[in-house]
Amino acid sequence: MKWPAVSGWVKATLPAFGGVGILLAAFMDSSFVPLPLVTDLIVMELSNRQPLRMPYYAAMAALGSLAGCIWIYALARKAGEAYYRKKAGHPPGRIRKWVQQYPFTSVLLPAVAPFPVPFKPFVIAQGVFRVPFVAFVVGTFVGRGALFFAEGFLAVRYGAAAKEFVLHQKWASLAILLVLILVVLAVRRFPLDRSSTESEKN
Repeated sequence: MKWPAVSGWVKATLPAFGGVGILLAAFMDSSFVPLPLVTDLIVMELSNRQPLRMPYYAAMAALGSLAGCIWIYALARKAGEAYYRKKAGHPPGRIRKWVQQYPFTSVLLPAVAPFPVPFKPFVIAQGVFRVPFVAFVVGTFVGRGALFFAEGFLAVRYGAAAKEFVLHQKWASLAILLVLILVVLAVRRFPLDRSSTESEKN
């Protein structure tokens, strides 16, 4: 069965299972079957139908995604840099430096960034360069949960217009990721600037 057929089957079948269907779709997408935006759209569709259950749908999507990511993380951790080069297709130097210097941030930012920002190459890098497992689990769940919750909220608030935006936007995702990176860098830099100022006063 080809990927478009799998994607169509998932979109047509799994929403009928509610939260469990979302969990399965998210697990498949984050592990061995790439299903771009399928989980997001199922979360939005079901949230729009049943607004009070939106947090539950977002949580199930986050759990499914985390389970799939743990699978990839474990494989990458065992296989090492050769696996990363094969899957990601470029040298690991800069990614390694970022992951090792900011382990939690390197997990959280890709997890919360919306499509079309690539996610799986970062998960592979986190396994290859041995991000601590607790940081990986917490960062992935928080990031994915925030993303799915935001999408569910938009679906409840704006309905079909939100789905159209998610399907066709591109630059908004890159802008969101850039803003998140700048915020993280600013927060990390502030204590250093503050401590250096205090030492100069003393």
